[in-house]
Amino acid sequence: MHRIILDRLLKEFGIAGLSEEEKDHWNRVWHRLKPWPDSVEGLTRLKRKYVIAPLSNGNIALITNMAKHSGLPWDAILGAELVRHYKPDREVYLSAPYFLGLKPEQVMMVAAHVGDLKAARECGLRTGFLYRPDEFGPARKADTANAGDFDVVSTGALDLVKKLGAPAL
Repeated sequence: MHRIILDRLLKEFGIAGLSEEEKDHWNRVWHRLKPWPDSVEGLTRLKRKYVIAPLSNGNIALITNMAKHSGLPWDAILGAELVRHYKPDREVYLSAPYFLGLKPEQVMMVAAHVGDLKAARECGLRTGFLYRPDEFGPARKADTANAGDFDVVSTGALDLVKKLGAPAL
């Protein structure tokens, strides 16, 4: 499916002459994304106290490859592929506590996207906002939140770690 999208974009922007190997390389660029500078340290510290599991609309191979490429210390990978629904469908959010053997209120969804957090909160999950000023690039304004909008509002991963009381490395 993603290759179909790439082929459409190559045609739209008049890019021709790429080999199949080059197209495959471009098609998997998301698998090689660099993490935010504070992510690995923040997640490593959180992992000492909490179970860390991304709840993504990305497929398991993508999230696994991102972790391998960047050193992201997931305990598990959850998400849309497991329940055959995409966020913001309730099934995705409710699958996290189900697969982890927890109650919804024992799970915190942390994201830089206000809509994602509101949907998680509607399912009974706790919510943590993580401000990422460049989340959408230079052309779009990032989501923001004020204290009290969510269970935790942080300025970045290390601020989140501090507010959640995770130990130092």
